[in-house]
Amino acid sequence: MKPTKLIYLEHMQQLTCDAQVEAIEPENEKTAVYLDQTVFYPQGGGQPFDTGMITSSTATFIVDEVRYIEGAVAHKGHFQHGTFAPHEMVHCMVDSIRRSLNARLHSAGHVVDMAVESLPLSWEPTKAYHFPDSPYVEYTGNLDTMNVDELQNTIQQLCNSYIEQNLPVSCRFVSLTELKQLCKHVPANFANLAPEKPIRIVLIDTFAVPCGGTHIRSLQELGSMVITKIKKKGDTIRVGYDVVRR
Repeated sequence: MKPTKLIYLEHMQQLTCDAQVEAIEPENEKTAVYLDQTVFYPQGGGQPFDTGMITSSTATFIVDEVRYIEGAVAHKGHFQHGTFAPHEMVHCMVDSIRRSLNARLHSAGHVVDMAVESLPLSWEPTKAYHFPDSPYVEYTGNLDTMNVDELQNTIQQLCNSYIEQNLPVSCRFVSLTELKQLCKHVPANFANLAPEKPIRIVLIDTFAVPCGGTHIRSLQELGSMVITKIKKKGDTIRVGYDVVRR
């Protein structure tokens, strides 16, 4: 299968595009549609997949799952009516309500990262879960001598201040050298990348993290967010958060 061009990597807020059908394959009880390019986000990086529909003049395909398989994006679902022909031009439309929530949750997770990095904590980010059910960010570090309630309140206040400043959110592609200069924490697996391979980063103002997800344009789009808990288990510290649902 040919690699799929991922439009959302450069245009995070784009919700529609035209594309050419590369293949249509049965997928258990579903059908998988492969396109030459897509605005649909496949699940990964702690962010859930997009849903929506793909249409032509004679067919409508309901997308209820999107996966990334060896460079190609599988749009999984069912035909509401009709079918597509190979190489036919179709129109993609992402569910804007689901995308908006997922983008807000993902950006809010990086706002937590930004707040944590601004404090004298020496925590290392390790994992993030930006799904609507109990999102969180995990770190390794020390929490033993801290007042957890006070720390939670401090992180909350920092997040609120960033939102009040309406800091801009953007993305860009950088080299490995630039990545190390811009990002305080670089995942260990990035050390194996070729130095010339472009790496996508997301920035909140000047705070940068390597990230392939979708995000909002500025922090006012978050509306408001809340730090729900800080919990330690072994060497892992989990900071739970959420955004106000619309």
